[in-house]
Amino acid sequence: MTIQMDLPFPQDAAQTGMQDSRALAAKYSRRNTFHTWDPPRERMSKVPREWQIQPGLTQQVPDDLAPFVEWFYHQPEARERFRWALRDSLDELLDGQRTGRWAYQHLTKTEKTYLGTAVEVNLTKEFAIENGADLDWSIAGLDIDCKFSKDLGGWEIPMEMYLCADHGERSGRADHAAVLTWMDDDTSRWAAGIVRITDERLRWKRERGVNGDLVRAYNRDNKRKLSDGAKSDVYWLWGGLQTDLPTNLLLQLEPEVRERILSASLPGRASSGQQRVNRLFREVQERLIGRQTVLTVGQQDDAPKRARDARIALRPKGIVVLGHQGSHPYVARALGLPAPTKGEWISTRLVPVSSDDARPKFSLDGQFWARPREEELLAAPVPAPDLPDKRKIDGQTP
Repeated sequence: MTIQMDLPFPQDAAQTGMQDSRALAAKYSRRNTFHTWDPPRERMSKVPREWQIQPGLTQQVPDDLAPFVEWFYHQPEARERFRWALRDSLDELLDGQRTGRWAYQHLTKTEKTYLGTAVEVNLTKEFAIENGADLDWSIAGLDIDCKFSKDLGGWEIPMEMYLCADHGERSGRADHAAVLTWMDDDTSRWAAGIVRITDERLRWKRERGVNGDLVRAYNRDNKRKLSDGAKSDVYWLWGGLQTDLPTNLLLQLEPEVRERILSASLPGRASSGQQRVNRLFREVQERLIGRQTVLTVGQQDDAPKRARDARIALRPKGIVVLGHQGSHPYVARALGLPAPTKGEWISTRLVPVSSDDARPKFSLDGQFWARPREEELLAAPVPAPDLPDKRKIDGQTP
């Protein structure tokens, strides 16, 4: 017997209940607390001697891979977009705003496994790659798959990617091509190659026993890695080894500098997210700082606001925090610094100088400003100018 009870549940009560639920969840949530992490003890990547590659390679494009290679080379700014897709994939998993993590080694085992999926998803979106008939991708009308490994040469290939009579129904319908992707955040290196998968190019091993016959070297998922000899069959996009994976600033900082920035406490009291962001721009000057770094340091919402507030806090100390709007890019270029783009900032200390000073400089309201020489850093700071967001700097052209 079913008992039906018609109890009133007005909408305002539902809203109140949801608000109370969120408040209770936030009260005990560990996602909203400041997290610190130890420096990694091991390297992110392994690069076996057999799989070492060099930059600036000159290779002949194999005829069967030419459609894929030409497709990538005809995409606008493909190399830049590719390396940033790799960077963004790792940053998404680190999720520094909520976790405080700043190194691959801080990820859980499950998250490390998912990185390959994140890379494929982001490349698919970035290049609007269509679904294949048998595989995940279709490029130039042909099936191709994307494989990622943090270890060079460590890509795992499933049965459906190649022809093998011994696999029966699990065999692929063709020897398919694969895009091989790799990155090492520790050294800012990355690579992308294309290879045709065949049974012969995958690993074999000697069977235990009297005969010692060669058998296919499967893992527990019936996948196989490329043999060392297959390296010569890979066509490496953009000339082989790349050394400019967008920098993971916190990972590359000197340990003592990073420790000062990420310190959870100040003398006699706890450190706030805004104070940590202030320390970031004070400690790391004349280097571009991206949004992900600010989020990871602050572990709070609204990275742009943290940077704007740091600008106010550091001005009395003679430090400016330059962004991408208004006069700021002009000032950066006038000082000989990289100009920030959207989602980037760069800080530097300023000193007032005369109009005939030979240093790169800019003028605001008749006063010239430049970056200090080493001996000038010892003097008491002069408050930095309040740079206009909209009004032009003296001499700035539209």
